[in-house]
Amino acid sequence: MTDRDPTLDPAAMRAHYRAEGLAETELAGRPMEQFARWFGQAVRAAERGAVYEPNAMVVSTADAEGRPSSRTVLLKQYDEQGFVFYTNYESRKARDLAASPYVSLLFPWHPMARQVIVTGTARRTGRDETAAYFRTRPHGSQLGAWASVQSSVIDSRAQLDVSYAELSARYPEGEQVPVPPHWGGFRIAPQTVEFWQGRENRLHDRLRYVAEADGSWKVERLSP
Repeated sequence: MTDRDPTLDPAAMRAHYRAEGLAETELAGRPMEQFARWFGQAVRAAERGAVYEPNAMVVSTADAEGRPSSRTVLLKQYDEQGFVFYTNYESRKARDLAASPYVSLLFPWHPMARQVIVTGTARRTGRDETAAYFRTRPHGSQLGAWASVQSSVIDSRAQLDVSYAELSARYPEGEQVPVPPHWGGFRIAPQTVEFWQGRENRLHDRLRYVAEADGSWKVERLSP
C-alpha cells in the first residue's frame, strides 16, 4: 500500500514524554490512597479540559475457555475494598465474571502520560448498595437499564427506541423506576495495582503494589 498517507502510518507516530518521574519515596502506604491522589489530579486535569472522563476504565475479562474481551466502563466508587462499576448481569462481561472472577482494569490518562493498571477478583455488590446507586442515576439512564438487553443481538436501532419509548410512557419523569433484577454492581478487590508514569526515551516509571497474605502491600519496580 505505497499510496498510504504517511501521517497515518502508526510506526511513524511518536509521542515524546517529558513528565516528571515517580519515585518509591513519593508513594502512599496503600494503593487505594495512591489511586485517590492520582485520580484527584486526573479530575482536576479534566476540569481544565486536558482529560476526558477520568473515571473511564477499560475492563478486561475472559470467558470459561479463556477468550478475552475488553470494553470501557465508568468507575462509580472506590474505597479500601476496591473499585466498583455497574452493568447488566446478563452482559458478556458479567457472564465472563460468572465463569472466571479474575479481571483487569486500566485507567488510560494519556494526556498526563499516566496509566493505572489493576488486577483482581470481582464479586457482585449487595442489592441495597445497588439500589442506592440506581436512585442517583438520571431518569433516562434508569430507563435505559431496562430497555437494553446488553450484549444481545437486536434487529435494529428502532427496536431499542421502541422499548425505551414504552418504558418512558410507563414510568414518566418524576415516577420512581424500579431497580432491574438483572442489573447491579461489581466490586473489584485489587491484588496488584501498577502506577505507570511516562518518561523520556521510553524509560518509564512502573511501580506496582502487590497484596501480601497478611493484608499488607509490597511495592515492586518493574522494568519498562
